[in-house]
Amino acid sequence: MEIIIQPTPDEASVIAARHVARVVREKPTAVLGLATGHTPLRMYQELVRLHQQQGLNFSEITTFNLDEYVGLPPEHPASYHAFMREHFFSKVNVRPERIHIPDGQAKHIPAFCRGYEEAIRTAGGIDLQVLGIGSDGHIGFNEPSSSLASRTRIKTLTPETRRDNAGAFGSPDQVPVHVITMGVGTIMDAREVLMLAFGSKKAAAVAAAVEGPITAMNPASILQMHPVARCIVDEAAATQLKRIDYYRWVYERKPDWQKV
Repeated sequence: MEIIIQPTPDEASVIAARHVARVVREKPTAVLGLATGHTPLRMYQELVRLHQQQGLNFSEITTFNLDEYVGLPPEHPASYHAFMREHFFSKVNVRPERIHIPDGQAKHIPAFCRGYEEAIRTAGGIDLQVLGIGSDGHIGFNEPSSSLASRTRIKTLTPETRRDNAGAFGSPDQVPVHVITMGVGTIMDAREVLMLAFGSKKAAAVAAAVEGPITAMNPASILQMHPVARCIVDEAAATQLKRIDYYRWVYERKPDWQKV
């Protein structure tokens, strides 16, 4: 896993957006796996700027979002449908028919999840998957102890995750208990993975994912086995990395063509 450390979340997010833009420019029909929440927000803002000011074209891409809350309609302000619409899809030229987000109101969730996996396969697989990481090491909503071979399915959120996500709902008690999420195996099938982590609250999870053993108790640790995985962090999220100086040394000495 390549570790890229930047002084601030803004600088890290610009690098992440620059890499997404490169993928889209090199393959206009790229399939992108997208994440939600506070972490990728600045990345989306930069991608919108690149679209509006430099003509970055999203008209031929296909997108698959990681997850959605069970029971929330798409118009609910805390739904991930609403998040993506507000912060990205309404501001760029992605075609609506190419946007895929789990249906939190699916009547038959197992059948929907099988269909979501099939839609990813039909699209040719995900070229670049963007991820955040939870303070407990979850990716998507694959909580600790999730199978590292799991596929898209329903999951039950931990009390910790519900507390972390309470801001959009007003209180932890209002956060849905269940979600539909891509599985760890689904994520690992992506040709490339880009994980973002900002702030001291994420430092322990990042260190365990990058330098600890591969374990279902930190689902993000499986990314050590991915052939093309990058982790972009700010200084605060990097504080518990034991080899922090080495990661800086490597990145600073990469040839320009190889840098993200």
